[in-house]
Amino acid sequence: MTSRPADRRRPGLSGLLGQGSQRLARAGDESAAATARILLCHALDVEPARLILCPDPGPDQEQRYRDLIDACAAGRPAQYLTGRAWFRSVRLAVGPGVLIPRPETELVVGEAVQACRDLVARGIRPVVVDLCTGSGAMAASLVCEVPTARVHAVELEPEALRWARRNLLGTGVQLHPGDARTVPAGMDGRVDVVMTNPPYLPEALADEVQDEVLANEPGSALFSGADGLDLVRDLVPRAARLLRAGGILVMEHDPSQQHSLPALLTADGHWDRIRDHADLTGRSRFVTAVRRDEGEVVEG
Repeated sequence: MTSRPADRRRPGLSGLLGQGSQRLARAGDESAAATARILLCHALDVEPARLILCPDPGPDQEQRYRDLIDACAAGRPAQYLTGRAWFRSVRLAVGPGVLIPRPETELVVGEAVQACRDLVARGIRPVVVDLCTGSGAMAASLVCEVPTARVHAVELEPEALRWARRNLLGTGVQLHPGDARTVPAGMDGRVDVVMTNPPYLPEALADEVQDEVLANEPGSALFSGADGLDLVRDLVPRAARLLRAGGILVMEHDPSQQHSLPALLTADGHWDRIRDHADLTGRSRFVTAVRRDEGEVVEG
Protein backbone atom coordinates (compact mmCIF):
# COMPACT_ATOMS: atom_id res chain seq x y z
CA MET A 1 0.00 0.00 0.00
CA THR A 2 1.44 3.38 -1.07
CA SER A 3 1.27 6.08 1.54
CA ARG A 4 0.02 9.54 0.59
CA PRO A 5 2.39 12.48 1.18
CA ALA A 6 1.42 14.62 4.13
CA ASP A 7 -0.42 17.85 3.29
CA ARG A 8 1.78 20.89 3.58
CA ARG A 9 0.57 22.97 6.51
CA ARG A 10 -0.34 26.59 5.87
CA PRO A 11 1.79 29.04 7.85
CA GLY A 12 -0.84 30.55 10.18
CA LEU A 13 -0.95 34.14 11.34
CA SER A 14 2.59 34.44 12.68
CA GLY A 15 4.01 32.65 9.66
CA LEU A 16 2.18 34.89 7.25
CA LEU A 17 3.34 37.99 9.08
CA GLY A 18 6.92 36.77 8.98
CA GLN A 19 6.79 35.92 5.29
CA GLY A 20 5.15 39.22 4.43
CA SER A 21 7.66 41.20 6.49
CA GLN A 22 10.58 39.50 4.78
CA ARG A 23 9.12 40.14 1.32
CA LEU A 24 8.54 43.82 2.07
CA ALA A 25 11.95 44.24 3.70
CA ARG A 26 13.60 42.87 0.57
CA ALA A 27 11.62 45.44 -1.42
CA GLY A 28 13.04 48.23 0.75
CA ASP A 29 10.20 48.88 3.21
CA GLU A 30 11.81 50.31 6.35
CA SER A 31 8.65 49.51 8.36
CA ALA A 32 8.11 46.07 6.86
CA ALA A 33 6.70 44.37 9.97
CA ALA A 34 4.19 47.14 10.62
CA THR A 35 3.14 47.22 6.96
CA ALA A 36 2.67 43.45 6.87
CA ARG A 37 0.47 43.64 9.95
CA ILE A 38 -1.66 46.40 8.41
CA LEU A 39 -2.14 44.37 5.25
CA LEU A 40 -2.98 41.16 7.12
CA CYS A 41 -5.59 42.99 9.20
CA HIS A 42 -7.10 44.34 5.99
CA ALA A 43 -7.13 40.90 4.37
CA LEU A 44 -8.92 39.47 7.42
CA ASP A 45 -11.18 42.56 7.85
CA VAL A 46 -10.20 42.89 11.50
CA GLU A 47 -8.98 45.78 13.66
CA PRO A 48 -5.29 45.54 14.63
CA ALA A 49 -6.07 45.13 18.34
CA ARG A 50 -8.12 42.00 17.58
CA LEU A 51 -5.66 40.32 15.23
CA ILE A 52 -4.28 38.12 18.01
CA LEU A 53 -7.79 36.70 18.57
CA CYS A 54 -8.30 35.66 14.94
CA PRO A 55 -8.25 32.04 13.84
CA ASP A 56 -5.79 31.08 11.13
CA PRO A 57 -6.95 32.47 7.77
CA GLY A 58 -8.57 30.31 5.14
CA PRO A 59 -7.09 29.86 1.65
CA ASP A 60 -8.97 32.81 0.14
CA GLN A 61 -7.92 35.17 2.92
CA GLU A 62 -4.34 33.96 2.70
CA GLN A 63 -4.28 34.57 -1.05
CA ARG A 64 -5.77 38.03 -0.60
CA TYR A 65 -3.01 38.85 1.86
CA ARG A 66 -0.29 37.57 -0.46
CA ASP A 67 -1.72 39.65 -3.31
CA LEU A 68 -1.63 42.74 -1.09
CA ILE A 69 1.98 42.04 -0.10
CA ASP A 70 2.95 41.61 -3.76
CA ALA A 71 1.25 44.87 -4.74
CA CYS A 72 2.93 46.73 -1.88
CA ALA A 73 6.33 45.26 -2.71
CA ALA A 74 5.80 46.39 -6.30
CA GLY A 75 5.41 49.99 -5.15
CA ARG A 76 1.76 50.58 -4.25
CA PRO A 77 1.36 52.39 -0.90
CA ALA A 78 -0.19 50.20 1.78
CA GLN A 79 -2.61 53.03 2.61
CA TYR A 80 -3.90 53.09 -0.96
CA LEU A 81 -4.32 49.32 -0.91
CA THR A 82 -6.33 49.36 2.29
CA GLY A 83 -8.07 52.68 1.62
CA ARG A 84 -7.31 53.96 5.12
CA ALA A 85 -4.66 55.73 7.17
CA TRP A 86 -4.38 56.65 10.84
CA PHE A 87 -3.50 60.20 11.83
CA ARG A 88 -3.20 60.90 15.56
CA SER A 89 -6.52 59.46 16.84
CA VAL A 90 -8.44 59.72 13.56
CA ARG A 91 -8.89 57.04 10.89
CA LEU A 92 -9.00 58.53 7.42
CA ALA A 93 -10.08 57.32 4.00
CA VAL A 94 -7.28 57.79 1.45
CA GLY A 95 -6.56 56.73 -2.09
CA PRO A 96 -5.15 57.90 -5.43
CA GLY A 97 -5.24 61.65 -5.82
CA VAL A 98 -4.51 62.63 -2.22
CA LEU A 99 -1.34 62.89 -0.15
CA ILE A 100 -0.98 60.19 2.49
CA PRO A 101 -0.71 61.89 5.92
CA ARG A 102 2.71 61.53 7.53
CA PRO A 103 3.61 61.04 11.21
CA GLU A 104 5.68 64.24 11.26
CA THR A 105 2.58 66.27 10.41
CA GLU A 106 1.01 65.02 13.65
CA LEU A 107 3.43 67.32 15.49
CA VAL A 108 2.17 70.30 13.48
CA VAL A 109 -1.39 69.53 14.56
CA GLY A 110 -0.23 69.00 18.12
CA GLU A 111 1.09 72.56 18.20
CA ALA A 112 -2.22 73.90 16.85
CA VAL A 113 -4.19 71.77 19.32
CA GLN A 114 -2.21 73.18 22.24
CA ALA A 115 -2.78 76.75 21.03
CA CYS A 116 -6.52 76.04 20.86
CA ARG A 117 -6.61 74.44 24.30
CA ASP A 118 -4.90 77.51 25.75
CA LEU A 119 -7.67 79.65 24.25
CA VAL A 120 -10.41 77.34 25.55
CA ALA A 121 -8.89 77.58 29.04
CA ARG A 122 -9.36 81.35 28.76
CA GLY A 123 -13.01 80.94 27.79
CA ILE A 124 -12.43 81.57 24.07
CA ARG A 125 -13.91 79.36 21.35
CA PRO A 126 -11.06 79.08 18.82
CA VAL A 127 -11.49 79.77 15.11
CA VAL A 128 -9.07 77.69 13.03
CA VAL A 129 -8.29 77.68 9.31
CA ASP A 130 -6.49 74.71 7.72
CA LEU A 131 -5.04 75.83 4.38
CA CYS A 132 -4.25 73.09 1.81
CA THR A 133 -6.12 70.47 3.84
CA GLY A 134 -5.62 67.57 1.39
CA SER A 135 -7.34 64.53 2.91
CA GLY A 136 -8.65 66.69 5.77
CA ALA A 137 -6.33 64.95 8.23
CA MET A 138 -5.27 68.04 10.15
CA ALA A 139 -8.76 69.56 10.36
CA ALA A 140 -10.40 66.28 11.37
CA SER A 141 -7.79 65.61 14.03
CA LEU A 142 -7.97 69.08 15.53
CA VAL A 143 -11.76 69.16 15.84
CA CYS A 144 -11.66 65.66 17.35
CA GLU A 145 -9.25 66.86 20.06
CA VAL A 146 -10.76 70.34 20.53
CA PRO A 147 -14.50 69.79 19.89
CA THR A 148 -15.42 73.41 20.64
CA ALA A 149 -13.16 74.78 17.90
CA ARG A 150 -14.77 76.21 14.78
CA VAL A 151 -12.63 74.75 12.01
CA HIS A 152 -12.49 75.74 8.34
CA ALA A 153 -10.55 73.71 5.77
CA VAL A 154 -9.51 74.81 2.27
CA GLU A 155 -8.57 72.61 -0.69
CA LEU A 156 -8.25 73.31 -4.41
CA GLU A 157 -7.48 69.97 -6.09
CA PRO A 158 -10.65 68.07 -7.15
CA GLU A 159 -9.38 64.59 -6.23
CA ALA A 160 -8.15 65.69 -2.81
CA LEU A 161 -11.47 67.47 -2.25
CA ARG A 162 -13.29 64.19 -2.81
CA TRP A 163 -11.33 62.57 0.01
CA ALA A 164 -11.62 65.61 2.27
CA ARG A 165 -15.41 65.65 1.89
CA ARG A 166 -15.52 62.00 2.91
CA ASN A 167 -13.25 62.45 5.92
CA LEU A 168 -14.82 65.65 7.19
CA LEU A 169 -18.44 64.57 6.81
CA GLY A 170 -20.17 64.87 10.17
CA THR A 171 -17.17 66.43 11.94
CA GLY A 172 -18.51 69.98 11.94
CA VAL A 173 -15.55 71.22 9.88
CA GLN A 174 -16.58 73.64 7.14
CA LEU A 175 -14.84 72.66 3.89
CA HIS A 176 -14.16 75.46 1.39
CA PRO A 177 -13.29 74.41 -2.18
CA GLY A 178 -10.88 76.87 -3.73
CA ASP A 179 -7.46 78.49 -3.75
CA ALA A 180 -5.87 78.94 -0.32
CA ARG A 181 -4.53 82.32 -1.49
CA THR A 182 -8.08 83.76 -1.45
CA VAL A 183 -10.38 81.26 0.32
CA PRO A 184 -12.12 81.45 2.77
CA ALA A 185 -13.46 84.94 2.11
CA GLY A 186 -14.77 87.35 4.72
CA MET A 187 -12.66 86.04 7.62
CA ASP A 188 -9.81 88.55 7.67
CA GLY A 189 -8.74 89.35 11.23
CA ARG A 190 -11.17 86.84 12.75
CA VAL A 191 -9.00 83.71 12.96
CA ASP A 192 -7.09 82.49 16.02
CA VAL A 193 -4.99 79.74 14.43
CA VAL A 194 -3.90 79.14 10.84
CA MET A 195 -2.32 75.74 10.29
CA THR A 196 -1.04 74.45 6.98
CA ASN A 197 0.94 71.63 5.40
CA PRO A 198 1.34 73.13 1.93
CA PRO A 199 3.33 71.68 -0.97
CA TYR A 200 6.87 72.65 0.00
CA LEU A 201 9.41 70.29 -1.55
CA PRO A 202 12.04 71.96 -3.74
CA GLU A 203 12.00 70.54 -7.25
CA ALA A 204 15.75 69.96 -6.93
CA LEU A 205 15.03 67.31 -4.28
CA ALA A 206 12.87 65.16 -6.57
CA ASP A 207 15.67 62.60 -6.92
CA GLU A 208 15.65 62.12 -3.13
CA VAL A 209 11.93 61.32 -2.94
CA GLN A 210 11.02 57.64 -2.85
CA ASP A 211 9.93 56.18 -6.18
CA GLU A 212 6.73 54.89 -4.51
CA VAL A 213 5.78 58.45 -3.55
CA LEU A 214 6.56 59.95 -6.96
CA ALA A 215 4.67 57.20 -8.79
CA ASN A 216 1.52 57.34 -6.67
CA GLU A 217 0.98 60.59 -4.77
CA PRO A 218 0.04 63.86 -6.48
CA GLY A 219 3.02 66.03 -7.36
CA SER A 220 0.91 69.15 -6.85
CA ALA A 221 0.77 68.29 -3.14
CA LEU A 222 4.53 67.78 -2.91
CA PHE A 223 6.51 70.29 -4.98
CA SER A 224 6.36 74.09 -5.15
CA GLY A 225 9.06 75.60 -7.32
CA ALA A 226 12.83 75.56 -7.28
CA ASP A 227 13.17 76.25 -3.55
CA GLY A 228 9.80 74.79 -2.51
CA LEU A 229 8.48 78.15 -1.33
CA ASP A 230 6.48 79.35 -4.34
CA LEU A 231 3.09 78.83 -2.70
CA VAL A 232 4.39 79.60 0.79
CA ARG A 233 5.35 83.11 -0.35
CA ASP A 234 1.65 83.73 -0.99
CA LEU A 235 0.39 81.89 2.08
CA VAL A 236 2.46 83.93 4.57
CA PRO A 237 0.71 87.26 3.81
CA ARG A 238 -2.58 85.39 3.41
CA ALA A 239 -2.25 83.99 6.94
CA ALA A 240 -1.36 87.47 8.21
CA ARG A 241 -4.64 88.81 6.79
CA LEU A 242 -6.71 85.99 8.27
CA LEU A 243 -5.26 86.10 11.78
CA ARG A 244 -6.22 88.53 14.51
CA ALA A 245 -3.44 90.24 16.44
CA GLY A 246 -1.91 87.56 18.66
CA GLY A 247 -3.15 84.76 16.41
CA ILE A 248 -0.78 81.88 15.63
CA LEU A 249 0.54 80.47 12.36
CA VAL A 250 1.73 76.84 12.32
CA MET A 251 3.32 75.80 9.01
CA GLU A 252 5.11 72.59 8.03
CA HIS A 253 8.20 72.87 5.83
CA ASP A 254 11.13 70.94 4.42
CA PRO A 255 14.25 70.67 6.62
CA SER A 256 16.19 72.57 3.94
CA GLN A 257 13.99 75.62 4.68
CA GLN A 258 14.87 75.94 8.37
CA HIS A 259 16.50 79.32 7.70
CA SER A 260 14.78 80.53 4.52
CA LEU A 261 11.22 80.24 5.87
CA PRO A 262 11.85 82.13 9.14
CA ALA A 263 13.67 84.75 7.05
CA LEU A 264 10.66 85.03 4.78
CA LEU A 265 8.38 85.54 7.79
CA THR A 266 10.71 88.17 9.23
CA ALA A 267 10.81 90.06 5.92
CA ASP A 268 7.01 89.99 5.72
CA GLY A 269 6.91 92.28 8.76
CA HIS A 270 3.70 90.96 10.33
CA TRP A 271 5.16 88.38 12.71
CA ASP A 272 6.60 88.10 16.20
CA ARG A 273 8.07 85.12 18.07
CA ILE A 274 9.09 83.29 14.90
CA ARG A 275 10.33 79.90 16.01
CA ASP A 276 11.42 76.78 14.15
CA HIS A 277 10.65 73.31 15.53
CA ALA A 278 12.21 69.88 15.00
CA ASP A 279 10.41 66.60 14.42
CA LEU A 280 11.05 63.41 16.41
CA THR A 281 14.15 62.65 14.32
CA GLY A 282 15.66 66.03 15.20
CA ARG A 283 15.15 67.47 11.71
CA SER A 284 13.72 70.96 11.28
CA ARG A 285 10.04 70.41 10.42
CA PHE A 286 7.67 73.30 11.13
CA VAL A 287 7.56 76.95 12.08
CA THR A 288 5.31 78.94 14.42
CA ALA A 289 4.81 82.69 14.43
CA VAL A 290 2.50 85.12 16.21
CA ARG A 291 0.60 87.80 14.29
CA ARG A 292 1.71 91.28 15.28
CA ASP A 293 -0.73 94.02 16.19
CA GLU A 294 -1.30 96.29 13.18
CA GLY A 295 0.22 99.21 15.07
CA GLU A 296 3.46 97.24 15.43
CA VAL A 297 3.86 96.00 11.86
CA VAL A 298 7.40 96.39 10.54
CA GLU A 299 7.73 96.77 6.80
CA GLY A 300 10.28 94.32 5.39
